[in-house]
Amino acid sequence: MRTRRAVLALPLCLALLAAPGPAWAQDGDFPGFVASLRSDAIARGVSPNTFDAAFAGLRGPDPDVIARTRRQGEFSRPVWDYLVGAVSPGRIARGQAQGKRLAATLAAIEAKTGVPRAIVLAFWGVESDFGASAGSLPTVRALASLAYVRHRGTLFRDELLAALQILEKGDIEPARMVGSWAGAMGQVQFLPSVYLREAVDFDGDGRRDIWRSEPDALASIAHYLRSLGWKPGLSWGYEVSLPKEFDLTRYRGPLADFAARGVRRTDGKPLPVNGEASLFLPGGLGSPVFLITDNFEVIRGYNTSDSYALAVGHLADRLAGGPALAAPWPNGDARLDGPGLKRLQAGLAAQGLYAGEQDGRAGPKLREAVRQYQIREGLPADGYARPALLERLERLEGRP
Repeated sequence: MRTRRAVLALPLCLALLAAPGPAWAQDGDFPGFVASLRSDAIARGVSPNTFDAAFAGLRGPDPDVIARTRRQGEFSRPVWDYLVGAVSPGRIARGQAQGKRLAATLAAIEAKTGVPRAIVLAFWGVESDFGASAGSLPTVRALASLAYVRHRGTLFRDELLAALQILEKGDIEPARMVGSWAGAMGQVQFLPSVYLREAVDFDGDGRRDIWRSEPDALASIAHYLRSLGWKPGLSWGYEVSLPKEFDLTRYRGPLADFAARGVRRTDGKPLPVNGEASLFLPGGLGSPVFLITDNFEVIRGYNTSDSYALAVGHLADRLAGGPALAAPWPNGDARLDGPGLKRLQAGLAAQGLYAGEQDGRAGPKLREAVRQYQIREGLPADGYARPALLERLERLEGRP
């Protein structure tokens, strides 16, 4: 999604590889790095006093933060393992209790934004376990560490400057500006640039407080989703069953067309008459099958992981009283790891089918490339990157 949605979607911890550092990082001159920020911060309206207070006592990068850049659960684990923790019985129970306690606030937010209360609750649950696990690492320390080693180029340097702007505005005190290792802040895990654009003062106290104010946090989630393009009245998707001999090559189209072709929701309810959708088989044929809509892609705008988006959507359904998934996951089946996915991306790129980054991560671009290869080779076009698919591709190319 290289559109406005992608620009807005810088927010949350992305699974990233460390990039080479600049001269000051290599020379160990952390004070020099901090000093290099001052003029840019002042140009953004940050006062010298705010700048000095933000970096007081910070003598160097946090090695634990830098180590975390090499791993992230929603990209490194299969979707079914990720869902175990993200949509656990305990989280469902806690979310339903929070939904009752905050019913009036959630109703007001839904009326204002058109984003369903269950979706807002699900984001809150996945991001911070309903505020209980919002992170405790000082945001300036985290962002300074990532910016110092040039993780993702200049991204975290820009986020660090945005964090200083937040401190200048006075919405949060330096000691209370905390969050994750990647600088994602508060109960909603916004990066500072997203906070500056999307955070909302919903409780009317004059501060956009995503750390301590539940109304502000929940309304900020909904406001951000609307900015990403959330379509009111449209679900994120549905678990479905496919009839025998279903033509997987026709995997996009109107929901009414899928219904006419024999696709049925597993909860027994009818598919809507209006709307477009596409098939998503994150574990391949024999595992849960979903019809996903444009709102699934909106969820991916908040965090680009397919596992994350599916977790948010399914948790929202469960919080609203929906059933567990009907089909089993392929828990014991072999699957491609990161290096295997890189080889598959390279092989499909050589076939002219894949143009994305060869990063060892599954996503929409790889899924589409796999489907196109399967269609071309007369294989079931489920878009799932199996080890057997890589073996076939490399065998036909004559690679060992």
